[in-house]
Amino acid sequence: MSQTLAPPPPAGAPGGGSRLRGIDWRSYAIYIGFAVVFLLFAIFLGGDGFLSGTNLLNIFRQTAIISVMAVAMTFVIASAQIDLSVGSVAGLSSVVAAIALSHWGLLAGIIGGLAVGLVVGAINGGLVATLGIPSFLVTLGMLGIASGVAQWVTASAPQPILNDAFNLVFGSGNIGPVPGLIVWSAIFVAVGHVALTKTRYGREVLATGGNRTAADFTGINTKRVKFQVLLISAVVASIAGLLYAGRLQSGRFQWGTGDELSAIAAVILGGTSFVGGIGSIWGTLVGALIIAVMSNGLILTGVPDVWQYIVKGLVIIGAVTLDRFRQAEGART
Repeated sequence: MSQTLAPPPPAGAPGGGSRLRGIDWRSYAIYIGFAVVFLLFAIFLGGDGFLSGTNLLNIFRQTAIISVMAVAMTFVIASAQIDLSVGSVAGLSSVVAAIALSHWGLLAGIIGGLAVGLVVGAINGGLVATLGIPSFLVTLGMLGIASGVAQWVTASAPQPILNDAFNLVFGSGNIGPVPGLIVWSAIFVAVGHVALTKTRYGREVLATGGNRTAADFTGINTKRVKFQVLLISAVVASIAGLLYAGRLQSGRFQWGTGDELSAIAAVILGGTSFVGGIGSIWGTLVGALIIAVMSNGLILTGVPDVWQYIVKGLVIIGAVTLDRFRQAEGART
């Protein structure tokens, strides 16, 4: 029986092994990580309802508000800044919106909630860009201020929201079969991706984070960029507060507590460099999904809530460590 031999590949043509070696697997690490985490929870918690349609929909709902915050946080971190105040701003925004809704109606409620983000963002951005105070310190202080103000104006009591139109638009309603929260998240992810990868502003953000001195020499106003990313981050956090208020039909200072950890973890997991210059909105979305899957899985296993914060902290440390290794390997190559 004769054997037909395949002709040798033409000179210069890459073989299968060389093609695989040429793939930068680091670019796909976040997607592989999501698949592994999801598969593990599916195997061990499949019998506990993890794979049920209701639970999977809950995971996407839990991801939605965090991903909205994380999109803006991607721009902040890609510009080599940080915003620790987003969770408290969301809580204060929900409270102000609820109070304004009860006294002056729908439009006043929306404007009041957004005004919180504008004021906080202008203060954060102004102190960082104008006075040169590190964003870590400014936003850490603002975290306490926003949380304290929210508790003070409400005496720590929840503020109910009875406006059906507000609740329908901000979180409680559906667009066809799709929950409104998921639509909000999709819009922010799509706009953020285009802004970061296709616009001049996105290039300026990455240039500012990558090498601020070089960016200054090329004519980029890096102070303006730092002011803008912190302003946008606070405004988006206030929108997240409106989404919390609409979904849960009340304003509370507790809404958003700890979300800064989730947002930062999602961004770093998604491949955005903690020292700036590199950012990925799609990676951020997958990072947010990983955080949501892990939180959901821990809840189903009966793990106390406090462990979720511990896990998020470990994830941030691990992601930053991997980022450092990526930078060191990139410098060697």
